[in-house]
Amino acid sequence: MIRVLANDGIAPNGKAQLEAAGFEVVTDHIPQDELMTKLNDFDVICVRSATKVRQELIDASPNLKVICRGGVGIDNIDHAYAKTKGIPTYNTPAASSASVAELVFAHFFGLSRDVQRSNFELRAEGSEFKKLKKSYAGGQQLRGRTLGILGFGRIGVEAARIAIGLGMNVLPVDLVKETEAIEIDLMGQKVMVDVPVVSMDKMLAESDYITIHVPGGNLIGEDELAKMKDGVILANTSRGGVINEDALLAALESGKVRGAALDVFVGEPNPRRDLLENPKISVTPHIGAATGEAQYNIGTELADQIIAHFKK
Repeated sequence: MIRVLANDGIAPNGKAQLEAAGFEVVTDHIPQDELMTKLNDFDVICVRSATKVRQELIDASPNLKVICRGGVGIDNIDHAYAKTKGIPTYNTPAASSASVAELVFAHFFGLSRDVQRSNFELRAEGSEFKKLKKSYAGGQQLRGRTLGILGFGRIGVEAARIAIGLGMNVLPVDLVKETEAIEIDLMGQKVMVDVPVVSMDKMLAESDYITIHVPGGNLIGEDELAKMKDGVILANTSRGGVINEDALLAALESGKVRGAALDVFVGEPNPRRDLLENPKISVTPHIGAATGEAQYNIGTELADQIIAHFKK
């Protein structure tokens, strides 16, 4: 029997699907330092972002045949090295796209109306109701504004779909695409919108909101922030470090950036306190794919990939 270790968990539907196909699925978490001696008891390992599958672990597990990542990025896996050993790495790039894009807009709506700040201040200073009402009178709408999208893959396209539905203009940047035809479903009526890709400089200069959907890299620093509109709002749900954290704090302090949404951090799982405590930053603990729908889709996609691999 083929044994699957879902070390960071798997949705019940994915587990049931694998078991129905004759696989044994173990969901008991094995600590990272114990995997060196225990992973070789399994044919497949499924991880999310917590467990790391590095070269040393691969070398210590000659029985390992497949590595799976429940999510998009595979930077916690030495996938190129695994490939040299004949071990494929599968991920689930489509399963959580809508959930991640929706989290971006949850942050955007909150930052545009200072919801994250007023929520706490009103609780603490309820007697200052009128004062707080006046101090938070400077909100802004998203409709009619421009969304810049850095990385126009599946999640970027989902973000564009939401933005277009809200009546926003969209300026995507991508290294591969030149345009994307996006289908919008309006109460059963399908509308196709052609969205051209633009240059990085144009996106930075003209966007009121910017969302980042790239696998990594140091892409937004002092120079890029200086090119942005005054009062821009940023969101990073991709990887910590894509936005330079020191440069971001400086831009928030100067007022260049009105607000920022961070779901990912350089120091995960221990983000910097000055980021967490900054009133202009809306934070979440890396929950882009943390919806029931996304986890169901991830479970199905992982199970399909594993079953298909062993049928070859």
